[in-house]
Formats: sequence, structure tokens, C-alpha cells
Amino acid sequence: MAREVTDTDSITWSCVQAYAGLSDNEENSDAAKVSGEDDTYWVVCTPSGGAKSARIKLSGDWENSYSDEELLDQIKQEL
Repeated sequence: MAREVTDTDSITWSCVQAYAGLSDNEENSDAAKVSGEDDTYWVVCTPSGGAKSARIKLSGDWENSYSDEELLDQIKQEL
């Protein structure tokens, strides 16, 4: 499931867990896990307007547990 957030420059970022949508099998879910870190996943955030995508590490139920501001802060740190 993708989550969208918009920053102060009116760029909308679409964030999705890495390997999402390939299939629902456990192997793809495991591929998104960060090696050596429990309950942490790779998430790819792609901007509108052609700016650089960001690959960030987020924990657990990131779709619901992070505020828009927290997601945008993580994206900015990665860029």
C-alpha cells in the first residue's frame, strides 16, 4: 500500500515498501526487511516532478505509525 505526503515545496512523495506489489508471498516481504534490524523495512519514496527518489529505513507499521512530518524528515535526511 502506497502512502503519499506533500512537503513545503508542494512536492508529493509516494512511499511504498520495497518489493511491494510483486506478490504477497513471504519471500518478497522478507526481501524488504533491513538485514540485522528487527521490524525494520526498506521503503522507497518517489517524488512528483522528477526529483531524486529516496530509499529509507522505517520500522513496523510505518504506513500508520509515522506522521507526515516524520516521513518528510526521513526523506530529507536521506537526500
